[in-house]
Amino acid sequence: MSMIMSETAPIQDSNTPAGMLEGDLVKSARKGDLDAYDELVKRYQERIYATVYHMTSNHEDANDIAQEAFIKAFQALKSFRGGSSFYTWLYRIAVNKTINFLKQRRNKNHFSLNDLDFNAEHDPDLVALISDKTPHREIGLSELQKKLNEALMQLSEPHRMVVVLHDVQGQSHEEIAEIMDCNIGTVRSRLFYARQQLQGYLAEYAKPA
Repeated sequence: MSMIMSETAPIQDSNTPAGMLEGDLVKSARKGDLDAYDELVKRYQERIYATVYHMTSNHEDANDIAQEAFIKAFQALKSFRGGSSFYTWLYRIAVNKTINFLKQRRNKNHFSLNDLDFNAEHDPDLVALISDKTPHREIGLSELQKKLNEALMQLSEPHRMVVVLHDVQGQSHEEIAEIMDCNIGTVRSRLFYARQQLQGYLAEYAKPA
């Protein structure tokens, strides 16, 4: 199973995996079609990796966890009943693996600020947390990325996850509720609390020099 993304987009043909709908790919993969599953990996690996990375702040860990999630999903594919979309089911597997990993790592505290490269300019909701507090201060992108990542890493795993899924990955409240196996009200309250916490963490940084 390849985890390497192709840089060129081939012409899609409905008779090839690249041109098939997700549902058809899942049906084929359930029958043991590795090409079909490889296409599912290609479609979602970047988003899964990004989600895990923003939870762990470590490239190597994110890559390992993402691959483990795809392997587990393939092994458990026959248990997928189609009650949700495949990617939502896959996200849930990746989220659970990430949370378990973080629990094991909790007391080690070995993440490095040198490994952080949060893509801040593409996340206006998080950028606004600083911008609203510092209307008269110019902030270098690298400094902004560092501060946002430091703030994110101070959130609890559930609160960090809801911020990453909603503000970074663009998932809806309904999708996040399904991924995290909770109700929509819980998602909204966690997101509200997480944003309040981020503002609090960034307040000291936002004070005028």
